[in-house]
Amino acid sequence: MDNLDLSVLRTAAGWRAEARGVVLGTITRTWGSAPRPVGSLVAVRDDGLITGSVSGGCIEDDLIAQLRAGSLALARPMPLRYGVGAEEARRFGLPCGGTLELLLEPLGPQSGIDELLAHLTRGERVRRTLDLATGAATLAFAQPGADTLVLNDTQLISHHGPQWRLLVIGAGQMTDYLAQMALALGYGVTVCDPRAEYADGFALDGVTLTRDMPDDVVTAFKPDGATAIVALTHDPKLDDLALMEALTSEAFYVGAIGSRINQAKRRARLSEHFGLTDAQ
Repeated sequence: MDNLDLSVLRTAAGWRAEARGVVLGTITRTWGSAPRPVGSLVAVRDDGLITGSVSGGCIEDDLIAQLRAGSLALARPMPLRYGVGAEEARRFGLPCGGTLELLLEPLGPQSGIDELLAHLTRGERVRRTLDLATGAATLAFAQPGADTLVLNDTQLISHHGPQWRLLVIGAGQMTDYLAQMALALGYGVTVCDPRAEYADGFALDGVTLTRDMPDDVVTAFKPDGATAIVALTHDPKLDDLALMEALTSEAFYVGAIGSRINQAKRRARLSEHFGLTDAQ
């Protein structure tokens, strides 16, 4: 399951593959209240079909009308502002005092959308730099924590891909559901299971699967304040290996499935065999 912006890019790339004209809109600035955050995407096809959202619907309707009227036959990126006055804000359904600015760009071969989509499908975080004069884009790998979007007089620099990471121990059915929800929320998801009977049957687009031992995976993952770790194997030998490393890491969330009785037994094992304290 894709998050909304990845779904927009995937649909836009599909339209381009059909040789359709596509305009991509990115929210670059907002003033006051706004329905969607900076960096949100919308794409409009040459026949008026639309995907994504930047407002409650009125701005999207205006984009469709402009495209059908021929005013969005763009040769290069163009800014467009909505909600400058109170009357226009009401017309486009913006909250009181709300103003937003879009950057519209024609998605040609130089846009790099197909390459960007390939990186995002692999769960990678990417920086896209758009030249406002030419519409050409370049891509580079990016680290979590960078500003989502930076606009200056010559470039739009946008960051795409997961800001947050989820490591799941165990490749069972519950992991499949959890991973899909995490992907929809924009997490980068890694699943660890050294058991062939589970790992061999696990396949979910956008999720990285590793068969290494859980303690080694947690250590190599280098959990930070944007990392969550969840143990779902029901196997103490595997869950405990992950937890003994995860509970001493910087992960913002560490969890494990189990009844109250099993949780009590787990706490006792981690304390007795691995020296973890009640606070940990």
